Amino acid sequence: MKRKGAISSVLLVLAFTLYLSVNEPQTAYAMHIMEGFLPWGWALFWWIVFIPFFVLGLRALIRITRETPELKIMLGLAGAFTFVLSALKIPSVTGSSSHPTGTGLGAAMFGPLPMSVLGSIVLLFQAVLLAHGGLTTLGANAFSMAVAGPMVGYAVYRGMMKATGKQKLAIFSAAAIADLSTYVITSIQLALAFPAESGGFLASFAKFGGIFAVTQVPLAISEGLLTVLIWNWLQANSSDELSILQRRMKGAKAS
Repeated sequence: MKRKGAISSVLLVLAFTLYLSVNEPQTAYAMHIMEGFLPWGWALFWWIVFIPFFVLGLRALIRITRETPELKIMLGLAGAFTFVLSALKIPSVTGSSSHPTGTGLGAAMFGPLPMSVLGSIVLLFQAVLLAHGGLTTLGANAFSMAVAGPMVGYAVYRGMMKATGKQKLAIFSAAAIADLSTYVITSIQLALAFPAESGGFLASFAKFGGIFAVTQVPLAISEGLLTVLIWNWLQANSSDELSILQRRMKGAKAS
């Protein structure tokens, strides 16, 4: 068991080193949808859509920490993983960027609602401390990355587990699809706010989505692989917590 844990730790360190070196953060336009980029009406609309999910997420987090305080470390890990991956920026559409999201792991472990809180906290810290994203656009960014992405990723995870029973394939698929779905929603948000003069929303959506796809598809695949390595490390080093997660959360299974 110790040898397996050591091997998984070495692989994880090497994977993070490679991932961070390939996806080195950029400074120019290095942000989610940037501060002030969305018209005020759309910025307010996405805040209104996001807030109910945040409230439900708070209730879910309170229930988890009250019933299973042993899982607080795992919640912290899910939040930290999201923070590190989503801080890596590649300039993409004007006023936005492509980057990993890191929300698939937490969604598979705890379900989508807790990630609405963890993901939005990550986005808030990035907006305030790193100038990644903004406060007026936080509702839009949080809905795409902390709500829509985890919801789709969790649905994919559950569907893959039911259809195949293959844990690592389900984890990979959840992480990759959560990433991609975030950018589908971001493309919708930008297309709604800035419809093309010719072709309207659909033309604008195709344009934004096509630009995002160039960088986001390989990022999603690499994020899925990295998330599987994280899961292998958890199995080798945190088997007790994963067993608690399996029994109490009815989420990710420990084997």
